[in-house]
Amino acid sequence: MSRPALPGSAAGTHTVVTLAQEHGYPFELGIPARILGAADAGYEVLVCSPTGRPVGTNAGFSVVPDHGPEVLSRADTVVVPPVDPRHLRPDVDDDVRAALALVRPGTRIVSICTGGFTLAAAGLLDDRTATTHWECAPLFRAWYPHVDLAENVLFVHDGDVHTSAGAAAGIDLCLDLIRSDHGSPVAGRAARRCIVPPFREGGQAQFIDRPVPDAADTSTAAAREWALAHLDRSPPPWATPPRPPSATI
Repeated sequence: MSRPALPGSAAGTHTVVTLAQEHGYPFELGIPARILGAADAGYEVLVCSPTGRPVGTNAGFSVVPDHGPEVLSRADTVVVPPVDPRHLRPDVDDDVRAALALVRPGTRIVSICTGGFTLAAAGLLDDRTATTHWECAPLFRAWYPHVDLAENVLFVHDGDVHTSAGAAAGIDLCLDLIRSDHGSPVAGRAARRCIVPPFREGGQAQFIDRPVPDAADTSTAAAREWALAHLDRSPPPWATPPRPPSATI
């Protein structure tokens, strides 16, 4: 059964606009284009900045988006990647606020990691449930008490607003958007191309704090290596299970 055209799409194209901000993370900035593009499902992914000018990253270089904020007015989905936590503020720059004001009502809005701070500061998360990176949760809760923060999940859907935790959770959320738009086979295809897990539930914990066992104590690598090197030998007596006694009648 064919799926209906994506909301707001024209000629089978769904326009996704990623908003690059100063002090952003380059990795997360590239997630929408990489994951949604791998689906080959009609996503047009554009990158803009709030002023149309280059923006600095936290990785020692700047990016030069191809578009200014005007493309946000025709977006079907808007993605706000994270800002380095060292540069977070409880409010947003006037340029960012003006850019987000161009987004049409009903547009799907997505944040990755601390991008949720931008949405909250702009009033887009008022009285909604959202998430962000667990390390930034106390600050988020203090600055935005009117947002219902689910701090120990990978991603959250609340109507047309979708928020996610750090880094890899942004990949999970983009795959979930593909799954919602086109079904699991298309999302799985994108995951295979990007060599990432095809599915992690949004309610899964962001991390599990437990010690990692010492590989030397648990690995069978040495035994397997010895066995491969001695395939021409008979197994030692201790490795051969005893033969059960023959039954007599």
